[in-house]
Amino acid sequence: MGSIAVTSDPSRLESRLVGLTYPSSKTALNMITTQYAKALPGMRVNAADPGYTATDLNGHSGYQTVEEGTDAIVALAQIPPDGPTGTFVDRNGHVPW
Repeated sequence: MGSIAVTSDPSRLESRLVGLTYPSSKTALNMITTQYAKALPGMRVNAADPGYTATDLNGHSGYQTVEEGTDAIVALAQIPPDGPTGTFVDRNGHVPW
């Protein structure tokens, strides 16, 4: 819900969801990610989208398990020092801003 590209794509479920605070806050965090990535070139700063994961937050209605929701986070934690920075990823790879 933090990707303007995804929420504007009519083929995506996210384009049919309406919200103000949640998507806006996610998008703001994505901008913070890109700004920190530029300000801290010696560090890798990336954003991870866990996807719609079954947790207490959503009454366990998510279609992914908690383990699946951590895939992107674990992958980013394992990138090498010269790995990508300023990116947005989910368990399937790159997510457009």
